Amino acid sequence: MGKFSVRSTATGIKFDLKAGNGEVIATSEVYTTEAACKKGIASVKKNAPIAAVEDQTVEGYKAEKHPKFEIYKDKAGEFRFRLKATNGQIIAIGEGYKAMASCKNGIESVKKNAPEAPIVKE
Repeated sequence: MGKFSVRSTATGIKFDLKAGNGEVIATSEVYTTEAACKKGIASVKKNAPIAAVEDQTVEGYKAEKHPKFEIYKDKAGEFRFRLKATNGQIIAIGEGYKAMASCKNGIESVKKNAPEAPIVKE
């Protein structure tokens, strides 16, 4: 089972959603307070399972309603995803993947792990 790992940084506090094997599958922005970070986690838990997937790498892609996962290519040419809440705010970001299939697997892992993942302070 996955977990939300909460940790302090030089500028605030953030979370990583980790799969059962310990791999980071999504990460958050840096929040100013632990309470704000926990709100972000609650939003991921709520939105990830119901979020549609919008593939922005396809020309003329169909725009989905929020909440949604957006798949895009970064400057290095790798596939990435970001999870947006119902208000359009980015609440989690995935790592860069060389293959589209791996990026989609990352999204499925977030959908599967996020709802029941406990919060652990690192």
